[in-house]
Amino acid sequence: MLVISHSVQLPDSEIELSAIRAQGAGGQNVNKVSSAVHLRFDSQASSLPSFHKERLLLWRDSRITSDGVVVIKAQQYRTQEQNRADALKRLKALILEATHVEKARRPTKPTLGSKKRRLEGKSQRGSIKAGRGKVEY
Repeated sequence: MLVISHSVQLPDSEIELSAIRAQGAGGQNVNKVSSAVHLRFDSQASSLPSFHKERLLLWRDSRITSDGVVVIKAQQYRTQEQNRADALKRLKALILEATHVEKARRPTKPTLGSKKRRLEGKSQRGSIKAGRGKVEY
């Protein structure tokens, strides 16, 4: 069971994990051992709340297909167990990032004191610059 938050959990049956051979250099062992993990998660057919499903569909990410299937390939580590944990961690991070709602910004106005301090600073700076002119004898 993958715990996304205290109210959202994904059962293991909804996450499809398969072992594949890793790409790239690695010597003789990389050609024999299936240590990379390919994760597929169909968000629309899952038990996720509808808000999470909608946000995942709207989220623009190359790992999410137009049907809402999340595809993650983990091949960073040497062992299959570490790659499996990494893929699940990345799935959780993707779901959390897609469902994060920004706090609404409330525009504020400067206070009267800050306005006065700004204007005093401007006039003081102006008087300093005015004193730099030529001196008349």
